[in-house]
Amino acid sequence: MSHDTLVQPVTAESPLPDPRRAATKRRYTVWSIRVLLVVAVLGSWEYSASTFLDPFFYSKPSLVWQKLVDWFTVGTSQGSIWEQIEVTLEEALGGFVLGAIAGVVLGILLGRSRLLSDICAPFIKAANAVPRIVLASLFVIWFGLGMSSKIATAFVLVFFAVFFNAFQGAREVDRNLVDNARILGASRTQVLLTIVVPSATSWILASLHSAFGFALIGAVVGEFTGADKGLGLLINHSQGTFDAAGIYAGMIVITVLALLAEWGLSALEKRLLKWRPPAAGNEMQI
Repeated sequence: MSHDTLVQPVTAESPLPDPRRAATKRRYTVWSIRVLLVVAVLGSWEYSASTFLDPFFYSKPSLVWQKLVDWFTVGTSQGSIWEQIEVTLEEALGGFVLGAIAGVVLGILLGRSRLLSDICAPFIKAANAVPRIVLASLFVIWFGLGMSSKIATAFVLVFFAVFFNAFQGAREVDRNLVDNARILGASRTQVLLTIVVPSATSWILASLHSAFGFALIGAVVGEFTGADKGLGLLINHSQGTFDAAGIYAGMIVITVLALLAEWGLSALEKRLLKWRPPAAGNEMQI
């Protein structure tokens, strides 16, 4: 057998694979498997709660769905569901914005100053070690049952999540870039704004993905501790009345809010990081 028979030229009869078609097929496969997994879990839960599990304690998908329908059509025991969502979102967004700004600013400043980081390190570690539920109780005493105590709880959770990433990102800046910029006459402020901050952006944005989830957790924990409105109060009331379906329904609403925020942050990240070359592992995302 000759070499010509082993190597077949690429002709019209053997076209190259279409990358777009392959990506579409892969996306369809991934989503199909996801849907099947969700259907399998919900079906198993419904069957189990209808046969050998007590639905009073474990509820079941049909009851949770009915609870969600009632909340969005009739209302909740605490009033309109949209009002509860609005209050929790305002608390989470307030804590998220304030915590992210403080975390980025202090993280970069301490990351670029060895003296400041050495001075503040034990205090930051001690503050990070304090249980958040204790702080939530203190904030209720300090700021009352209103929105301020929930924003403070969300702020604490977001701040540390963003701070440590911003700190590490500022420390990981290429030293050669900084030295070259200073040789060319760049001031400390110019180095900070044109080299340090852009280099730390990927670290900061990575922390923001989980930070909004922490902000929601902080708002809900604060509402559990003491509140007059919000999704946390709604879940707490469902717990007090042994309404398992209400607890699951509240969890689903909070999860949907977190997923929508994650989608928005992902779009923002793509827009801000357009200048970066695509990484080899971009396809492997969670």
